[in-house]
Amino acid sequence: MAIAGQYSVETLQDSIPATMQAAVYRGVNDVRLETVPVPKIGAGELLVRVHSCGVCGTDLKKIFTGSHSAPRIFGHETSGVVAAVGEAVQTYRPGDRVMVFHHIPCRHCFYCQNKTFAQCSTYKKVGCTAGFEPSGGGFAEYVRVMDWIVEHGTVRIPDAVSFEQACFVEPVNTCMKGIEALRLRRGETVLAIGQGPIGIILSVLVRQAGATLITSDLYPERLRIGSSFGLELTIDASQANVVDRVRELTQGRGADAVILAVGGNSLIRTAMDAARPGGRVLLFAQTQHGEALIDPAAVCVDEKALVGSYSASVDLQDESIRFVMNRVMDLERLVSHRFPLSESPQALDLAAHPQPSSMKIMIQPGSSWLG
Repeated sequence: MAIAGQYSVETLQDSIPATMQAAVYRGVNDVRLETVPVPKIGAGELLVRVHSCGVCGTDLKKIFTGSHSAPRIFGHETSGVVAAVGEAVQTYRPGDRVMVFHHIPCRHCFYCQNKTFAQCSTYKKVGCTAGFEPSGGGFAEYVRVMDWIVEHGTVRIPDAVSFEQACFVEPVNTCMKGIEALRLRRGETVLAIGQGPIGIILSVLVRQAGATLITSDLYPERLRIGSSFGLELTIDASQANVVDRVRELTQGRGADAVILAVGGNSLIRTAMDAARPGGRVLLFAQTQHGEALIDPAAVCVDEKALVGSYSASVDLQDESIRFVMNRVMDLERLVSHRFPLSESPQALDLAAHPQPSSMKIMIQPGSSWLG
């Protein structure tokens, strides 16, 4: 576990180089380790030396589908140490251990007033960059944190909390937002399809809401990992029909709510079929636009509701911080692989082609300077 007190403020300020290493996206399925300038900061901004950055499925989709222009430096589940502060910054100083959100809404526009923060134009402006078009920047040695993120989206990491644990604040927030959208009632039965790291976090939150949980995955090893977090009622999708088994467990009705925590559209129909008439289906990982096979009569005649949830909610920021920093869940146990920045292309490839034993992948630019 990395804790405070292993570096000096003077060392951080005096050792900022002119250039750094970064994993630069150059086009579809093309990420290269390159030397780029260390970003300059302005008034009200921070320069953070990155220790760890989790690999998120949304970054992978952008890289492997070419949905975004190049060049960019992705990575937004970022934690590290403040290396320099801009003029007028009073709240932070070099040496502070922090995690940073990359999106923070204005809180005043039509969308913010209606609690759909991810649709706010300020929210859509990424406030962290390692260079090029702002895209998070955590897959680099240093990241520039812009003023509105410094003010509203930078979080101190307690001394006893590791950088890896802190990286989960943003993904936990997104999961909390999804669970809130489902409006679960105590005693309901919920099926969580997919037990990768996000699926397991969602499942733990379902349990905390007082629902009865059923989990399913094609990989028995992932179900075993989930069971170590107390998720005991499982369906091995490689051996059993998930829809049939859920109905067996619910007197033939189906689940009150289904969470689809698997990317792509191929399992949307399965999720809909597993929900009871009048039930809800949360699409959590379907972040690419495109056609999907949905039975319209399931929505109209069977009165099943499709629910969407994307990105984080500023209203849940404090709750997600408490959850992570108080170690309500030992999130480090979800980290299966750690890669230095020099091996970031291999890290991204593994994350894009998960194996039964691979869970959360971390890229750690700071692994050489702080354990």
